[in-house]
Amino acid sequence: MYRANQGHMQAPLFSDLDHLSEKARQRLEESWAGVFYREFFFRLDESPFAVLYSDVASRPNVPINVLVGLEALKAGFGWSDQELHDAFLFDMQVRYALGYLNLGEGEFDLRTIYNFRQRVNEHMGETGENLIEQSFEQVTDAQITAFQLKSGSLRMDSTQIASNIRQSCRLQLLVEILQRTHRMLSEADQAHYAEAFARYLKGSSGQYVYHLKGQQTEAQLQRIGELMYRLLTELTPAYAQHAAYHMLQRVFDEQFDLIEQSSAAENEWDDRPPGGPTESAGAAMIASDSTSSQSQADQLETASKRLIQAKPGQAISPNSLRSPDDPEATYRKKGHKAYEGYVTNLTETCDPNNPLQLIVKVQTAPNTTEDTTLLLEALPNLTERTQVDTLYNDAGFCGPDVDDALRRASITQIPSALPGRAPAPHYTHLSDFDFHFDEQGQLSHMTCPHAHTLPVEQDPDSGRYVASPTDVSCPDCHFRKPQARSVLHFSQAELDVALRRQRCIAYRHSKPRLRAAVEATVGALKRPFNNHKTPVRGNFRVSVMMIGSAAMVNVRRIERYLLQQAPLKRQTMQATQGTQPDACSPAASFLSALWARCQQWLSPHQSAQAACVFKF
Repeated sequence: MYRANQGHMQAPLFSDLDHLSEKARQRLEESWAGVFYREFFFRLDESPFAVLYSDVASRPNVPINVLVGLEALKAGFGWSDQELHDAFLFDMQVRYALGYLNLGEGEFDLRTIYNFRQRVNEHMGETGENLIEQSFEQVTDAQITAFQLKSGSLRMDSTQIASNIRQSCRLQLLVEILQRTHRMLSEADQAHYAEAFARYLKGSSGQYVYHLKGQQTEAQLQRIGELMYRLLTELTPAYAQHAAYHMLQRVFDEQFDLIEQSSAAENEWDDRPPGGPTESAGAAMIASDSTSSQSQADQLETASKRLIQAKPGQAISPNSLRSPDDPEATYRKKGHKAYEGYVTNLTETCDPNNPLQLIVKVQTAPNTTEDTTLLLEALPNLTERTQVDTLYNDAGFCGPDVDDALRRASITQIPSALPGRAPAPHYTHLSDFDFHFDEQGQLSHMTCPHAHTLPVEQDPDSGRYVASPTDVSCPDCHFRKPQARSVLHFSQAELDVALRRQRCIAYRHSKPRLRAAVEATVGALKRPFNNHKTPVRGNFRVSVMMIGSAAMVNVRRIERYLLQQAPLKRQTMQATQGTQPDACSPAASFLSALWARCQQWLSPHQSAQAACVFKF
């Protein structure tokens, strides 16, 4: 049964913090733990998670803000689940950040965290809502409001993040799938297929590949393909609903071609030399293998329908299975480096007038997802939660679909680089013109580099723009071609490219370059993970880890900002107290004494909250 956590708002009469000196308690309050409590834990709305629990009167849940807070701490510090649980039980800073002032309060078993993750994951699968992501955005919006940050300018960047899977070659992956298929079978079926599986069960998949060093793998791939096809054919009635069977089917479809061409098979049988059938260089004809006494005529009829061929490596999709432990991870080669796992896209504020910048959105998807797709998915959410009007990114986020979406949202995109080749310098290009728009945002006229004005009209049929000079054509102007052009024709897409190029050139000559700092944010986001590899698998788990890391990045930024402001606040308070009239000193002394007395009975959490209300 769901119950909101209000216990942390009522301090106990005595707590373990009483054993700390005043200086130590102040240090605890100003550390990341105090900031985490005030700026994340205290702001988190637990009510969206109520759908995960039963409405029937029963034992209340472990506090939601505690469980979500633990996920953020796990990602922010790079802890394992056991380290996380130990820190919750014995680390005073962790307990203070989660609203506990006494050791022993709120204890629960580690299994509770696992069950909570499973419920959130199942809810996401049923509804498409990631409650952890929604909580992060809700807390971040509250932080932006509290610190009065401007969110009109945002910057965006994506980064590769590896899943916790081992890198294996193609043959090792296939052997691993066969071993897991064998574990799926009943004892009777394992005995029936004992001879077929014998060579693949003598060790791990890595050991199998190791013993094949120096040998040709094509024959091994072909033999595995034959066995997989046989298993898929014969195991369908009993195991069609099993997860391991579906994985076997997926791997076979991704790694092999099943060509049903009877003529090709018959020709190979007709060309066989005396002594039996032979395999071609890249394919083999598969007989039924169900009985050893099948006649040659039946074998010919069966083989004429089944032609199995291992796909070449270049033909295998990057979306193919990389590991049976993480079916959602994909493969991508960026530059000269290969990645297996996911891509994380983050968006943060970048207004130069902000005292600090915060990450406002984190997206995680298979790493074959394009940057333009991530931007288009994030755009509705960003326009709803922020006042974005300018977006800084790199060349990967540029494209016609993005141009159309940003134009409709009245957002200006400023890329730090552009895709494709640079235009030839000895020609006049569309980006060399100055464009002028009317109040409705429609292009009205344009000016060439030699200050000639060209009124612009839009063809209602084709939608293309037509620009004609009003004065004598300038002999020095050229548009794409060496010869002079008196009329220019261009599309909306070409206009978008020209405007984008102009903004990119202007950005390169501007200071400061607002997008550059996002690289440091990417580094801070991935720093808790050794070698840019998360300790978890699956899109949901990797997404939660990256969101938790982003939450801790925001907390640490707020902590640094508050520490910088603390000396200034103390000086202001001292100056204000020094300028108070003498007539007020008795009352001020009384209130100060009363406040000091109250602080002995209040927790640091309540002291911070009360100080915001009673300012004297």
